[in-house]
Amino acid sequence: MRYRTYGEPDYAALQSLDLTLQRHLEPAFDALPEREREGRLHTSLPALKFYERSEHSFVAEDDTGLHGFVQAQHVWQGDRPIVLVRTVSLAPDAPDGTADGLFQAVIKSAYDSAVYEIHLPVTPILFTKAREEGTVSPGSYGICHLGSRTDTAPGRRLTVTLGAPD
Repeated sequence: MRYRTYGEPDYAALQSLDLTLQRHLEPAFDALPEREREGRLHTSLPALKFYERSEHSFVAEDDTGLHGFVQAQHVWQGDRPIVLVRTVSLAPDAPDGTADGLFQAVIKSAYDSAVYEIHLPVTPILFTKAREEGTVSPGSYGICHLGSRTDTAPGRRLTVTLGAPD
C-alpha cells in the first residue's frame, strides 16, 4: 500500500470512493434529503481543493486503485498549531492496516512540519492505532449540527451517561 498526497487527477476517484462508502454505511443514502447527502460527503470540489493544499491529507492506493483517504489540516490555536483530522474514510474492502497507514502518514507530516499535537475523532477504525500512538482523550468528541441536519446527521446522540463527566 502506498500513501501519498492527492491532487486534481484523483478527485473523481475520491468522490466515487466517498459515495460508495456512504452508500455502504447507510443503504438508504440515496433516499436521504439532498442537504443530508451533501453533509455526509467529504469530497465536494471545495473540500478536495482545500485539503489538497493542507499537506496533511493523503490517499491509500495500490495497483488496483484507491482504498481510502484522510483529510486533515493545520489549525492555529493562538498559542500553538495542531493538525485536525476531519475524516478517515476507507473503502468497504480496504486491506487491513489501511487506516493505520493513513494515520501514520498524518503523524509523519505533522512531525515534519514541527506540529506536535494531532486532534482526531477516535472512530472504531482508528482506535487501535490511536491507542498504540499514546493518544489521550480529554472527553467525548462531538459535532453540534445547526439547523435541519440536527435531525438526520449520522452518529450517536449524547446521552446522560455518554455526556456525563468521568
